[in-house]
Order: sequence, then C-alpha cells, then structure tokens
Amino acid sequence: MRWTSILAIFTLFWVLSAFLVLPFGVRMHDEEGVDLVPGQVESAPANFNPKRIVFRATVLAIILFGLFFANYVNGWITVDTLNIFPGAPNYDGSRS
Repeated sequence: MRWTSILAIFTLFWVLSAFLVLPFGVRMHDEEGVDLVPGQVESAPANFNPKRIVFRATVLAIILFGLFFANYVNGWITVDTLNIFPGAPNYDGSRS
C-alpha cells in the first residue's frame, strides 16, 4: 500500500472517529450551573474542549486504522468472507 493511500484512509478513519467521540463528555449549561450568554441556545455545550476531541479522535483513529492495516496485511477478512449471496459467482467465476 502506498503512503498516500495510507494517509487518505487514516484521514477517513480520523474524521469518522471525530464524529464518534464528539458527543461524549458534553454537558449543558444547566448541568454545569453556568449562565447562558445572551442569544445562546440552551442546548449549546458549556464545556466544549476541541483539544480533548482531537486527542480522543486521534487515539481512536490509530486503533481503528491499526486494525484495518493488520487485516490488509494478514487477510483475515476478505471479499470472499463477506459473500452474503451463497451460490452466486465469485470474482474468479467459480461458484461458492
């Protein structure tokens, strides 16, 4: 696998991880006991910390990409493993 492919796939895993970790640990103003700023919506988080989100997303992306890359190298799960239509022709023309 080329390094550009590795970078692109890791970036996809990082963005997915960022969206996965974003809602964890968020507390609203009423939970924190903090007053709202005039014009602020009540559902806005009171303790948003982008550094924490970036750190968590990076750790999760490294773990997920490590599993992906280990599967790529070792071939644990292949396209033939995920054949949900038994009896359909495989990619080599044979039937499963």
